[in-house]
Amino acid sequence: MAKIKKGDQVIVTAGRDKGKTGRVLEVLTDSDRIVVEGIQRVTKHVKAGQSARGTRTGGLETVEAPIHVSNVMLVDPETKKPTRVGFRLEEVEQDGRTRTVRVRYAKRSGKDI
Repeated sequence: MAKIKKGDQVIVTAGRDKGKTGRVLEVLTDSDRIVVEGIQRVTKHVKAGQSARGTRTGGLETVEAPIHVSNVMLVDPETKKPTRVGFRLEEVEQDGRTRTVRVRYAKRSGKDI
């Protein structure tokens, strides 16, 4: 189970966007990187493409580049400050069976995420 998932609110702890917050748009597990909304924006030169309606225009386009997962921290839902992520085992009963489930929680406040 990953510590940071798609849709989580994170804060950047290192790099040119240090201190900014955003929502995780995509998690790239093979390279340990994530794409965060509004963070690590880079300018990309786009060539005009050929399409049925001609909607693809060329020029400069700004896109979010991936940032390494070690340079961000999860935002605590209670205190709104950066926090580490822990896992707790819980017994859950489903269809008459008990299952052990790993639950993510914020180490700063102890609240489930």
